[in-house]
Amino acid sequence: MKRTDKVIITCAVTGSIHTPTMSPHLPVTPDEIARDAVAAAEAGAAMLHLHARDPETGKPSPSPDLFMEFLPRIKQQTAAILNITTGGGLGMTLDERLAAAKRAQPEVASMNMGSMNFNISGAAAKFDSFKHDWEKPYLESTTDFILSNTFAQIERGMRELGDVGTRFEFECYDVGHLYTLAHFADRGIVKPPFFTQCIFGILGGIGPDPENLMHMKATADRLFGNDYYLSVLAAGRHQMSFVTLSAILGGNVRVGLEDSLYAGRGKLATSNAEQVAKIRRILEELSLEIATPEEARAMLQTKGGDNVAF
Repeated sequence: MKRTDKVIITCAVTGSIHTPTMSPHLPVTPDEIARDAVAAAEAGAAMLHLHARDPETGKPSPSPDLFMEFLPRIKQQTAAILNITTGGGLGMTLDERLAAAKRAQPEVASMNMGSMNFNISGAAAKFDSFKHDWEKPYLESTTDFILSNTFAQIERGMRELGDVGTRFEFECYDVGHLYTLAHFADRGIVKPPFFTQCIFGILGGIGPDPENLMHMKATADRLFGNDYYLSVLAAGRHQMSFVTLSAILGGNVRVGLEDSLYAGRGKLATSNAEQVAKIRRILEELSLEIATPEEARAMLQTKGGDNVAF
């Protein structure tokens, strides 16, 4: 893989997994998302991974109009790379999932690299009541849910966004997803360097064992050689230890309230910036330098923050 003296910190600000009942600090409204994103960038995040939510209920929303309520504001207040989801929320159609990124034409968009069982139902059992009617059935429905990312769907997303110069955060939840990325790379549909986000700890994907990270890295090394950057995220309590291991191995890191609601054992994070500041402290104690947004742009060869549609 490509090694660098600078570690890219990505912050995933709100996501579509956690629900408002789980934490009062989860950003929901465009104002909250913009505020948390800007603070995360100020704390050291070079890239911000963004979803939208209905401001009244907190339910994940694919609405490009909602994205446009916070994207220009974040761009005006930070230099960070803005990375828009194409995973969307559970049950969204592919058209819905691609809509915001197609309208915004961002520097980077996420791209899930395979269909999978995606089970977050266990979270529903931890709460006796919920703030909103949609939360419990949304979570419980995932016992019978497949997150669909067929080869045709992936290719469509790659081509439609690649045509406007968007690059990708390739989200790989298991080893087979790396081989899927290699398939599209071999066909020339996507070009290096590949920003490969390996994800651990989602029930249905690869488990949160350090040996699995070593296996994912070794597989990516064989498939992509020096043509990729490793980045890692891990769900829940595994977040900080896993991303630290990625950095020690020469990779990059992702934190944020999409991936974990906590700042330590039993302690809810009060903001995304708190998690960014924590991983930054850890990395700097390890004598690792943090990439600025411009350094991250150079590494990932993005089209630049001025060449977007917001």
